[in-house]
Amino acid sequence: MKIILNGAAGRMGKILADMAGNEKIAARVDVALGNKLTDFDFSGNNYCVVDFSNHSATRDLINYCVDKNLPLLIASTGHNDDEIKIIHDAAKKIPVFMSANMSLGIALLADIAQRITENFGACDIEIIEAHHNQKLDVPSGTALLLADRIRESRKLDFNIGRHENGKRPENELGIHSLRYGAEVGMHEIIFATPEEKITIKHEANNRALFARGALKAAEWIVNQKPGFYNMRDLLRSN
Repeated sequence: MKIILNGAAGRMGKILADMAGNEKIAARVDVALGNKLTDFDFSGNNYCVVDFSNHSATRDLINYCVDKNLPLLIASTGHNDDEIKIIHDAAKKIPVFMSANMSLGIALLADIAQRITENFGACDIEIIEAHHNQKLDVPSGTALLLADRIRESRKLDFNIGRHENGKRPENELGIHSLRYGAEVGMHEIIFATPEEKITIKHEANNRALFARGALKAAEWIVNQKPGFYNMRDLLRSN
């Protein structure tokens, strides 16, 4: 399997390229490198486009992959509704793997969070996430991923960055963001009743874990049929 790495000059792109090695990287693509995807002509099941760029590149990225019939792994975040629709439409033609977080640990955390939600009754649920002070999106894509998994089991309203006085509503899911220093990423979920509390937490020690998860996902997606896939599908395949 060969990777066409979009966003190769970015922080995560560089880490993934170093981890994969030259034998697995077919092309490094980035505005900072002075090139673009259309400068390369790849096609076939042996290639996978891995995107660590920016959600604003979605349309061009999708057009290229559909035209070349290439599997696509999207590791960028912050997509708007129109971009999400474009991605899901493309998944009818090519395999598309998308996750706000490529960590296998986060995927397991999401599974555990959903299971707790299903079995812990009408508990209060709060998500706390922390990242470095240069991160652009708030809350993190991972926090929203976790919140969406929880809402699959219980209908809750998001309260992002609670800032109003008053009692906590019953059907509320609080999401709180911290930004400081060089924090790689921390996500904590609290489930509380008047009698007891469960806390689950994931901490990223370095960004290599996201690259490792992306490589594992890329190796898996090249063997899949057209469709939309995520980390849950990858875990279930093992």
